[in-house]
This record gives sequence, C-alpha cells and structure tokens, in this order.
Amino acid sequence: MKRWKLASLVGVLLLAMASSGCSKLKARDQLNKGVVAFRGAQFQEAIDHFQQAAALDPKLLDARLYLAMSYFQMYAPGAQSPDNLKVAHQAIDAFEKVLELDPTNNTALAYIGLLYYHIPDPDKAKEFEQRRLQADPNNPEPYYWIGVIDWNLCHANDDDLRRGDPKLTTPDAQGNPPPLPEKLRTKLAEENSKLIDEGLQALQKAVDLKPNYNDAMAYLNLLYRQKADIEQDSSSRAADIKAANDWLAKALQARRQATSGGSTGGT
Repeated sequence: MKRWKLASLVGVLLLAMASSGCSKLKARDQLNKGVVAFRGAQFQEAIDHFQQAAALDPKLLDARLYLAMSYFQMYAPGAQSPDNLKVAHQAIDAFEKVLELDPTNNTALAYIGLLYYHIPDPDKAKEFEQRRLQADPNNPEPYYWIGVIDWNLCHANDDDLRRGDPKLTTPDAQGNPPPLPEKLRTKLAEENSKLIDEGLQALQKAVDLKPNYNDAMAYLNLLYRQKADIEQDSSSRAADIKAANDWLAKALQARRQATSGGSTGGT
C-alpha cells in the first residue's frame, strides 16, 4: 500500500512538472509571436500575445517587460484625453509588474518616471528617479531628470506670478525677464528656493558623472535663470545670469562636439 501511494505521488509530481514545462514552452511561443508583432508596430496584437505569455508563465520577465513597452508605444506623451491617460496607467501598472519580479529593473523604473513626468505627476516622477539612483547611484540620467522636474516646477511658479502683467513678462535686450517686485520675489523665493538648490545639485552631479552632457548643461542654464529671479540684490542676480550664460555656452559647445563626431552629450 505504501509503495502504491509513493508511486501515485511520483506520478502526480511528474505530471505537474510536464504540465509546467508545457506551459513554459507555450509562453515562449506567445512571447516570440508578440515580439514579431511588436517589431511590426502591431502593438495591440503584441499586447494580446504578451498577456497570454505572462498568464502561462507569470515569472517570464521578458513577457512582462514587452507588455509594458507595448502599452507605452500606444501612449501619446502629454495628451490629456481620458483614453490616452488610461493607456498611460496601463503601462505604469505593467511596468510595476516587472518591478515585482525585478525591483531594481532600470528600464521599468525609467519608463514609470517618464510616464508620470508626462501625465504630469512631478512628485511621482521624481520618486521613481530617486529609486533609480538607489539602484544605480552612478547613473547620470536620473540626476538629469530630477533637475528637469525641478525646473518645470520653478518655471510654472514663476509664470503664475508674472502672467497677465506686461511689465513682468517683457524681456530685456538679453532675453532675461525683469526683476519681480519685492512682494512677488519673496513669494517666489519661498516656493522655489529648495527646488532650485536640489535641481542645481542634481544637474551638476549629472555633468560630473557624464562630462559634455549637453542637455544637463542646458537645464543648468535655465535653473540659474530661475535662481536669478529670487535673488534679493542686483549683484547676485547678475552673477546667476552670468552662470546661466556660461552653462549655455558650454551646452552649445558640447552639442557641436557631439554632432561633429566627438563625445556624445545627450540623454
């Protein structure tokens, strides 16, 4: 009797292993079909195949990653229609499934950050860039994106205070906006000081890690102009504008070097 029970148990285990192996083979087949559809820009068809592959083998990371990328390809960055935002969140959810299997997957972290940037949800976008840094502290790209997000927030705050007043929106001969009245400058400083400090530090780190990073240099230029807007005295404002112009010149030089076949500096 004991031998019969042991034989039955072995048979069940062998059957389970065979079934599991069969499922994994079917999952691989669906993955391959999905990749063909993905490369042919047939993203909805690719999604169907990748969903089947993930259902057959929940631990098949490539199926999860391709599924998320397929949703991302169907998303139009920045468009705010309900259908488009739905696709964005489907992509985020799919990338989150990748992170369940591989918590430090740089591709998933990067694309979730990018999706939140475009939705836009700057706090969530920054959160995922910071998670990228925890996983890979020597990667210059997350530092760059933190700087970009901080500049966007600062620029929006600045715009809100200047909007509707021609005296505050008409630039000088060098293209710089006029200084804000003291009351508005103080308000802007309260809103932007920490963002500017964080953004400048992040962008400088990006350039330290990746010399000739022309995109980071361009945003250093922009953030120093935001810094100039919150300075209390004219000499500090002038110093910030000079720093901005210096970074702009470096960015243009780095870009010329990149396009002429020198070291690359883009994202």
